[in-house]
Amino acid sequence: MRTRILTLTVFFLLMPAVESLCQDRGFGLGVIIGEPAGVSMKGWLSSTTAVDAGAAWSFEHETSFHIHADYFWHSFNVFSTKEKIALYYGIGGRFKVARSEDARLGARIVGGIDYMFEKAPFDLFLEAAPIVDLAPATELQFNGGFGARFFFK
Repeated sequence: MRTRILTLTVFFLLMPAVESLCQDRGFGLGVIIGEPAGVSMKGWLSSTTAVDAGAAWSFEHETSFHIHADYFWHSFNVFSTKEKIALYYGIGGRFKVARSEDARLGARIVGGIDYMFEKAPFDLFLEAAPIVDLAPATELQFNGGFGARFFFK
């Protein structure tokens, strides 16, 4: 039964990232370094919205596997610069599993800064995400990291 729940949870968390492959603004794939560290994906849905997903490993206390998916809004008018820098914020979900504890399912509130290169299909980002684990028990967690992605258009 746990395997079925895990499979369905992973499917629903990654579904927005897979759907974003069809968008006309591009799909980005890269890495995130921090807590957790792993693979980062982003797909644009419009000029100001995107979905983001990650598959990563947490090395805090013990090794655990972490999957998240988020919906983002971007504000490009926060910084008065010629560069394309966006402040982004969003909400999503997180699933985490470790060997010695029950799997955790939680909600993420994400905020960050995204620097988009004008003449290259790369971005750099810095984000922070407080997490409220909802199952098996309510607990506050924190994720954050720095990353880079290459965009396929």
